[in-house]
Amino acid sequence: MNYAIIVAGGVGSRMGHDIPKQFIEVEGKTVLAHTLENFEKHPMVHAIGVVCIDGWLDQVLDYADKYKLTKFKWVIKGGNTVQESIRNGVEKLKDELKSGELKDKLTANELNVIIHDGIRPLVDSDVLTDVINTCEKYGNGVSSLPYNEQIFVVADEISTTSYIPRETLRRVSTPQAYKLDKLVWAYDKAFKEEIGIYGSSYTNTMMVELGERLFFAKGSDKNIKLTTPDDLEIFKGYLNGRKQG
Repeated sequence: MNYAIIVAGGVGSRMGHDIPKQFIEVEGKTVLAHTLENFEKHPMVHAIGVVCIDGWLDQVLDYADKYKLTKFKWVIKGGNTVQESIRNGVEKLKDELKSGELKDKLTANELNVIIHDGIRPLVDSDVLTDVINTCEKYGNGVSSLPYNEQIFVVADEISTTSYIPRETLRRVSTPQAYKLDKLVWAYDKAFKEEIGIYGSSYTNTMMVELGERLFFAKGSDKNIKLTTPDDLEIFKGYLNGRKQG
């Protein structure tokens, strides 16, 4: 079974709006609603849960009803950090296996959990498919792309004397998928030992810090994270291109 956790817990101060960026309307629909519809339409996604910023949970419930999201199962409050929010979603799924809708239906090792940023509304179907298939084959799958720019190491404020060969680098983002039992173990250990949970840490970086090997799945340059007003304009451009196409 493939269960998506959509993370929509951010404030989005860099976007310059007075509401969280996942709730900004684009072409008559919020960013989060665009994201949720991509998962609703994918045949390999069986259920969807949302971890949401406090004060906006009712809006997510409204979306589920308005856009007839039949795979939507729940929305819960996020934490103070992205890692706390993801852990809340993992704990919710663990509870679902113990006493909720999933009780006695499957084990934690049989449940693939797809983690995705609610502000990445342009995730392709084939990217989702490959992430799920990679997770099923290897135990995890992370959306990734080659790094096409040169990376230089800072020597001081104005110069460099070394670089990192780009052939040794990959850009990793969401969607990414893991077996639920591995996620439960990882978040329990990480929060107890304070490993990979602060700053810009995410599930993928936390897993590596815990000694886990990650497996690359397909990525897409189109799968941008909406962080700034320029990103929002790019998203609008993609939507307009679809209409004209």
